[in-house]
Amino acid sequence: MVREKVIVSTRTLQWKCVESRGDSNSLYYGRFILSPLMKGQADTIGIAVRRALLGEIEGTCITRAKSEKIPHEYSTIIGIQESVHEILMNLKEIVLRSNLYGISGASICVKGPRYVTAQDIILPPSVQIVDNTQHIANLTEPINLYIELQIERDRGYRIKTTNNSQDGSYPIDAVFMPVRNANHSIHSYVNGNEKQEILFLEIWTNGSLTPKEALHEASRNLIELFIPFLHAEEEKLHLENNQQKVTLPFLLVMIDWLN
Repeated sequence: MVREKVIVSTRTLQWKCVESRGDSNSLYYGRFILSPLMKGQADTIGIAVRRALLGEIEGTCITRAKSEKIPHEYSTIIGIQESVHEILMNLKEIVLRSNLYGISGASICVKGPRYVTAQDIILPPSVQIVDNTQHIANLTEPINLYIELQIERDRGYRIKTTNNSQDGSYPIDAVFMPVRNANHSIHSYVNGNEKQEILFLEIWTNGSLTPKEALHEASRNLIELFIPFLHAEEEKLHLENNQQKVTLPFLLVMIDWLN
C-alpha cells in the first residue's frame, strides 16, 4: 500500500493504492483514491488522468515481420502448423517492455520440429518480453525458420494499410497502449459545512507497465502539457487591470503528488 501527502491551501490531500493485483502476466489491475477534494475537482482530475492513461502513454510493439519463406500473408508453409496470417496475429499479441526510442530490429531463428514461443525472439538489450511463453508457431518438421522483426515504440494504435509485399515483409497491427482500460468514479460527502469528494481510479494494464507506473507516467505527461502556462511571461497574463499569475490547482496537486 502506498500513501503520500501533499499540502494545498489548508487541506491535506492523501492518495493511496487500495488494491493491486496481477490476474495474469498480461493483465494487471490497480485501484487508487485521492482525497479530500473540493466539489468538482474529482471529475476534473479523473477525466484528464483517464484520457492521459489511454492516449498519452507510449508502448512497444512488433510492427513488421519479414521472411523469405512467406509468399503471401494468407498462405501456408510446409512444416509449420499455423498459416502465415496466424503467425502474424500471434506476433501481434506479444507484449514488450522497453525504454526504446524509435525503431529497432529483432529476429527469430529456430530449427524444427519444436514449438516456437516469445522466448525464441532475439531482442535488443533495451527490450524485454513480458510473457516468454506466448505461442508463435509449431514447427512439425525439421525445417529452418528465420523471421526478421521490426519493433517500435509509439503511442495510440496503428492499423496496417496493405497485405501485399514483394519482399516477404508484412506490417502488423500495433496497439501501443499499455493501459487496457481506465475508469474513474466519485464519492461525495459532507465534512462539517463543506462538500468534499473522493476520487477513485481503476487501471488495467497489459503487463508492460504496472498500474502505478501507468498512473505516474500519465500524470507526468499531463504536467508537461501544462508547464508552458506556468512559465508564461508575467506581462502576458494581464486580466484587465489586475496582473496575476495563472494558477492551476489540480495541476499543482499532481506535481506535489509525484514528488
